[in-house]
Amino acid sequence: MSTDDKFKQMSRGLDLAQAIAEADRCLLCHDAPCSEACPAETKPAEFIRKLRFKNITGAIRTIKENNILGGACGVLCPTAQLCEEKCSAIFKSQNRPEGADNPIQIGRIQRFLIEQSWDRDIRIFDKPAPRDEKIAVVGSGPAGLSCAAELAKEGYQVTVFEARPEPGGVLRYGVVSYRFDMNFLEHEMKDIKALGIKFQCNTAVTGKQGAEKLLQDGFDAVFLAPGLWEAASLKSTDRDIDGLFSSVEYLSALRDGRRGDMEKKIQGKSVAVIGGGSVAMDCIESAVKLAAKDVYLIYRRSYSQMPAEADERIEALEAGVHFLLLNQPLDYETDDQNRLTRLKLVRTRLGEPDESGRRRPELIEDSEWIMAVDVVIEAIGNIADPDSPQWYPTVEIDDKKLIKAEAETGTTSVDGIFAGGDIVRGPALVVQAVQDGKLAARAIKEYLGNDERILHIG
Repeated sequence: MSTDDKFKQMSRGLDLAQAIAEADRCLLCHDAPCSEACPAETKPAEFIRKLRFKNITGAIRTIKENNILGGACGVLCPTAQLCEEKCSAIFKSQNRPEGADNPIQIGRIQRFLIEQSWDRDIRIFDKPAPRDEKIAVVGSGPAGLSCAAELAKEGYQVTVFEARPEPGGVLRYGVVSYRFDMNFLEHEMKDIKALGIKFQCNTAVTGKQGAEKLLQDGFDAVFLAPGLWEAASLKSTDRDIDGLFSSVEYLSALRDGRRGDMEKKIQGKSVAVIGGGSVAMDCIESAVKLAAKDVYLIYRRSYSQMPAEADERIEALEAGVHFLLLNQPLDYETDDQNRLTRLKLVRTRLGEPDESGRRRPELIEDSEWIMAVDVVIEAIGNIADPDSPQWYPTVEIDDKKLIKAEAETGTTSVDGIFAGGDIVRGPALVVQAVQDGKLAARAIKEYLGNDERILHIG
């Protein structure tokens, strides 16, 4: 099988018969715990009920009115940890000897309904009459797109500024194609662009006081959602080691036309991925598809404490990935041409729980060891750009250079400037970023409705 075949479009979703059969399993709960568990208020209980009664258009409307990125969330959300975890179908038979039922496949139903909207050319929103107010959205990832769409639906003139060549943020540049393909994204973007949103790509708002200048240039409000595109690293210096990649650099190469170059660096090599989340899973599985000789996942905690979903971990094991658990990377060794040759590690044990509720990894004294490796991909989280405070110097930030914003409104320390997504939360879920955009849009509408507002630009 060619590499192109291995990276082709993602697997098919449910068909009509499968989706209706799955919806028919719903218990039609009065209190709908699944809906309570959706961070973006997509209302799964409502759209599943409508599908169960064959109201497909109504089910699609429920999703789109509550989550403009309902398709992306249906594919990418860790539903097993959110809505499906609360599904009452799990509990209805838990006293039976054979155990509980499976939860309703909410994410797959949600994806099916969005794909049906495209297949049937169902348009949910009419382009509204334009208003006078202009809003700038910085960043076209999930938070920015969600905020822009909510405002555009009511006629606000929205301009999205995106530093990269195409909009989509992490959906375009941070997820491997066999998990979330470009065709699916383009359909989702078409629905958003139909609202009349203006996109200015290759336009980074990164100059000194860039965000504040947008207010001076005539925008009535600004929503900051640039995401986190700087990767956390084992070493803050010497990032130019040949064979050392961040997950951002690696996954972007697989999406922006440089996959062939990356394949040459991975094929036949011994590859180690550091991390235990979904991004690390994307890195190890894609390295297998790029014909690496051996792929190792290195994680400092245990298998059960990995943040990646269970099915992702199982797929990685079945693909032949070697899991090196309870090991903490310490340093890299290179040859005289600065090529990566070895990885220095230390074994760990689990101690008392930390603030995450997981048992804290503790280094075992005198247990250091050396592993021969050709390539290392660091998937240990993303951080704010070191220069980002200069882009909005009057906006209050924390010690991690994340923007301080009110959780329910996205309000920052500067009147007229709102923020959401990873630049506020730190690395988080797509569905959480979507909700941040929705909440900020509501707050912006309220702010613009206040005729006594005073813009304060430091």
